Amino acid sequence: MSKTIKLQVEGQEAFELPVLEGTLGNDVVDIRTFTKETGMFTFDPGFVSTGSCESKITFIDGEKGQLYYRGYPIEQLAENSDYLETCYLLIFGELPTAEQKAQFEHTVSRHTMVHEQLTWFFRGFRRDAHPMAMMVGVVGALAAFYQDSLDINNADHRRIAEFRLISKIPTIAAMCYRYSNGLPFNYPRNDLSYTANFMHMMFATPCEEYQPNPVLVRALDRIFILHADHEQNASTSTVRLAGSSGANPFACIAAGIASLWGPAHGGANEAVLKMLDEIGDVSRVPEFMEGVKERKYRLMGFGHRVYRNMDPRANIMRETCYEVLKELGLENDPKFKLAMELEQIALNDPYFVERKLYPNVDFYSGIVLSALGIPVSMFTVIFALARTVGWISHWHEMIADPGHKISRPRQLYTGAVRRDYVPVDKR
Repeated sequence: MSKTIKLQVEGQEAFELPVLEGTLGNDVVDIRTFTKETGMFTFDPGFVSTGSCESKITFIDGEKGQLYYRGYPIEQLAENSDYLETCYLLIFGELPTAEQKAQFEHTVSRHTMVHEQLTWFFRGFRRDAHPMAMMVGVVGALAAFYQDSLDINNADHRRIAEFRLISKIPTIAAMCYRYSNGLPFNYPRNDLSYTANFMHMMFATPCEEYQPNPVLVRALDRIFILHADHEQNASTSTVRLAGSSGANPFACIAAGIASLWGPAHGGANEAVLKMLDEIGDVSRVPEFMEGVKERKYRLMGFGHRVYRNMDPRANIMRETCYEVLKELGLENDPKFKLAMELEQIALNDPYFVERKLYPNVDFYSGIVLSALGIPVSMFTVIFALARTVGWISHWHEMIADPGHKISRPRQLYTGAVRRDYVPVDKR
């Protein structure tokens, strides 16, 4: 029997709103007839209590610390899968067979090069431009170079655009890094894995052969998996909002990148490194943590807006962090020792334990990216690279839904009431 909620508005007859049940998580009240029945809108700043869409892609339970991609726990995927297999899962809804996986990897590897004229696009940027500024501009410009895949009503066009985005985003990300540092662009190598190829495009030089370290490749691949999707966050909602108007997929992903650029969204791991620099030395950690308790300082990389328990990605990233530090011989590096001291206090001090201020994925991923030699200015670019497949999956899901509509939030207007224009000489 379906559930309903009865709503009584003063002076009006009571009416019922249906309750929709998902396969996991909270039920939702269907308010699509609310305005028609009452003449009012609902008010929910930030949409924190509003379900904006129906989706089958990602599930989060913040209280239990659960994150599932298409029903698969993130812990299992990070341990047993790789990024491209995770991409296939998010896009198509099922894990691939061996044959499907090989074909998918082949297709992605054959689309990694960008139009040669796109390389000239970078010359218009200042050398000191932020990599995310370049990323937004160049990804948006893809629509000018790949005009044969812009018809969103054509299923083949949608798939071609999706493959192009997954394939070319690492190339563009590496180009942003190389341009910022005055280095020549590296062409992709189809004989390398997706993540190894990205590291090659980032760090190889024409002077000598580059051999990606498999431990470091696996660590970065895991970062990609952990950041591939995270339900209806700000950037994903931005992609859906832009896509609801019928905008082309390249423009929609550029909009998502722009949203991710905000420090409250994609800049958390960058903030962790800045915090470590401000603390400066391991001897200052106890003083800093006491200052956090007294609200003198902000503790970055601990706790999470969604997860009220341990971030399920954090333990995986913690393990990866220690693997990378050991591989690079950085266990005694002053900055990393400082970070590990912060971690120990947060995991054992009753003040932080009681408030569930556990280290989150951003705390460890910032340390790992720094150890890999990736500068802080590139952290959000790496995040955008990983999240592209999530944005694509949500965009495709929305466009393929025949019932989707252009998004049009309403407002509570608190401005001036109607007033008449007064000529300037009479004011």
